[in-house]
Amino acid sequence: MEAARTEEIHLRHVETDVLIPKIMREKAKERCAEKVEAFNHCCKESGFFMVFKCREQNAALKDCLTLHYNDTAFFEECKQEYIQEKLEFERTGIPTKNRKQKLPTSM
Repeated sequence: MEAARTEEIHLRHVETDVLIPKIMREKAKERCAEKVEAFNHCCKESGFFMVFKCREQNAALKDCLTLHYNDTAFFEECKQEYIQEKLEFERTGIPTKNRKQKLPTSM
C-alpha cells in the first residue's frame, strides 16, 4: 500500500524545485565529504588568497557535486525520501527535525 501511495502523490512546484534539491545538496555533501574537507582545509590555510590557491580543490568539489546533482537515480532516491518524510508528517503531524531529536535522558 505504501508503494502505491508514493506513486500517486502529486508534488508541488516548490517541492520538486526547492525541497528535494535541498535534500540532494545535503546528501551530495555527505557523499563528497573527502573533497569538502580538502576544500575547507585549503581555505583555512590560505586565508584571503583562497580564491587563487584553492582552485584545484574547488574544481574537484564542483565536479563531485555536479555528478550527483545530474544523476536522475539520485534525484529519484531523494524524491522517495522526501515523499516518505511527507507521508510520515501527514500521519503523525510531527516535523522530521522534531522526530529526529533525541529525548532527554533525565526527566
